[in-house]
Amino acid sequence: MRVLPVGPDALLVEVGSGAEAEALHAELLRRRAQGLLRVAEIVPAARTVLLDGLAEPDRAARELAAATVPSAVPRGERTVELPVRYDGPDLADVAAHWGVAEEEVARVHAATEFRVAFCGFAPGFGYLTGLPERCRVPRRATPRTAVPAGAVALAGPYTGVYPRSSPGGWQLIGTTDAVLWDHARVPAALLSPGTRVRFVPVDSVGRVGLPRQAGRVGA
Repeated sequence: MRVLPVGPDALLVEVGSGAEAEALHAELLRRRAQGLLRVAEIVPAARTVLLDGLAEPDRAARELAAATVPSAVPRGERTVELPVRYDGPDLADVAAHWGVAEEEVARVHAATEFRVAFCGFAPGFGYLTGLPERCRVPRRATPRTAVPAGAVALAGPYTGVYPRSSPGGWQLIGTTDAVLWDHARVPAALLSPGTRVRFVPVDSVGRVGLPRQAGRVGA
């Protein structure tokens, strides 16, 4: 773990993996809630955590430098369920990459409990972890110029949902009607770091459950 000063009252903590960043973020939130750390903002990223607005940055730097990164992420309290239609244009490509039928991609994805590791890219976009390593997929060789809002997508170790139409190179496996970002809502973002997320499969008319398609077999 490396602690770097960022301006007069902020620190950037670098760790070795996304899992360590998640665990450190959760631990820092716990310390702040217990009054052990006086800081305005704690912002996680892929392999860093930013502490901004520290009351005692020098003291915090010393304590962090001597600390050990927690070995596991505590279970979050808040869970968001997102209805999803597994109808994405890249579903067949993902199934081929996994070596399974398209229905199995939907089943595995819907059975996974995800966690928002960090947010970025666009307002309301959360990087969700939880899929096993064997389910990682590469980004598309040619990004799309416009991905529709609500597209459920995979790239590397992450799942994400596009909160608005934008260019993107992730593999699209489904669609949700959930509103990820609403400036009139408090908070505006539906997903925040640490939130648990489950995808609930629905059909084209909103009925819960995975559709069965004839002529498909698992690999």
